[in-house]
Amino acid sequence: MGNVVASASTGTTGIGFTVIWMVVIFGLLYFMMIRPQKKEQKRVSAMLSNMEVGDSVVTTSGFYGTIISMTEEDVIVEFGNNRNCRIPMRKAAIAEVEKPESASAE
Repeated sequence: MGNVVASASTGTTGIGFTVIWMVVIFGLLYFMMIRPQKKEQKRVSAMLSNMEVGDSVVTTSGFYGTIISMTEEDVIVEFGNNRNCRIPMRKAAIAEVEKPESASAE
C-alpha cells in the first residue's frame, strides 16, 4: 500500500513540473517573438504618422523618392531626377522616412 501512495505523489509532481515548464516556454515565446513585433509595429506607425510633404522615402520595393502630396491613407511619391515619375501608393508601402535637412542645422 505504501507504494501506491508514493507513485501517486510522484505523478502529481510530474504534472506540476510540466505545467511550470509550459508557463516558462510561453513566457520566453512572448519576450522573444511577440513583444519585439509589437514594438516594431509601434515604431512603423509612429514613422508613418510623422511623414510630411517633402520627406525623402524608401518604399518596400526599394525605390527612393520624395513625397509631394498626402491623403489619409495614400501618398504621391516623385521618383527620379527628371520629376516626371509620380506614383500614388499606400502609406504602408513606405519602409523608411528621412526628413530633409534644414539650413538652420549648419
